[in-house]
Amino acid sequence: MTTEISDETIQQELEKGLYCIGCGARMQTTKATQSGYLPISALKKSLESDQLLCKRCFRLRHYNEIQPVELTDDDFARILHQISSTKSLIVYVVDVFDISGSLIDGLPRFVGKSNPILVVANKVDLLPKSLKANRLKQWLKDQLKDSGIDPVDIVLTSAIHPQNLDAILQKIEDLRQGQDVYVVGTTNVGKSTFINQIIKSTMGVQELITTSRFPGTTLDKIEIPLTDGQKLIDTPGIIKSDQMAHRLDSHDLKYALPKNEIKPRTYQLNDQQTIFIGGLARFDFEKGPRSAVTAYFENNLPLHRTKLVGADEFYQKHAGNLLQPTEPNLSSLVKYEFNTNEKTDLVFAGLGWIVLPAGIRIAGWAPKGVSVTVRRAMI
Repeated sequence: MTTEISDETIQQELEKGLYCIGCGARMQTTKATQSGYLPISALKKSLESDQLLCKRCFRLRHYNEIQPVELTDDDFARILHQISSTKSLIVYVVDVFDISGSLIDGLPRFVGKSNPILVVANKVDLLPKSLKANRLKQWLKDQLKDSGIDPVDIVLTSAIHPQNLDAILQKIEDLRQGQDVYVVGTTNVGKSTFINQIIKSTMGVQELITTSRFPGTTLDKIEIPLTDGQKLIDTPGIIKSDQMAHRLDSHDLKYALPKNEIKPRTYQLNDQQTIFIGGLARFDFEKGPRSAVTAYFENNLPLHRTKLVGADEFYQKHAGNLLQPTEPNLSSLVKYEFNTNEKTDLVFAGLGWIVLPAGIRIAGWAPKGVSVTVRRAMI
């Protein structure tokens, strides 16, 4: 028979420090809108069952609901910066479908220039199987170099379906040389999913860390003991506010965050034609010879081709009905113009990209604050 825990004991435990096993936040019972909150009655039950989850993680895990918290970008950066004073292996998780949203410029400055960085490129199962692994690794290496990151190695995986997890674990073991391992990355790259697979593989524990498709799930460092007394440490995802995911509600996130292999959609376009990406973004082919363009977005995100003349009016008339989904506030889209001088990806941060030929003038549109950039083509 379980002995009931007294309120006095709970207060003593709170003063010592109790932490949510889902997000790492320090537990508290007084401020419902802040991280780590759980009513005292629920906290008592959690302690008795040894399943200490804050209200936010409980609602997220069981009902797929997200609650906002008060942490800022600076809070996340401060936690990450603490790593620079350690001697550790850095496992840097990136999302191959959203590289621009995964890159942390000058990462070595945050985590210590002498600490080796192993890049785990996640979600490779979303890319076409025809894309060769060596080509993708070289492309990733070039992208990382542009952000000041020189990894000791790059491994490709799918955290949801990890067929090479044992090899990755052996790689981590070889590189860490008896030191702690810090797992870092931006939000939504699958960092906590990756760590949960490690925990499941090595400890037999199912889903210790809260995971979801919502950005910013992990709120503080979560330490997992290793067999030699060192630790595997999950850190909060750095929030890159220029990603589309931060502009969408829970209902529409499924259109931005793919779950299955992307099916490329190719269009033969004349100049002065437009493609609307749902109601979230827009591509204009302004000038150049008739060309094939290929779109890589979540398979259920509808694309709509129309004429460039009258495209503004078309958006105003159809955003929210024919053009679905839309950014909740239905803000006007901001235009970014580019000329391509090589095979190029036009990237909408956190949403997808369009592959374009050399020698054309184009424009990309997105809600204010969402980045639209070009890069050397991945595929």
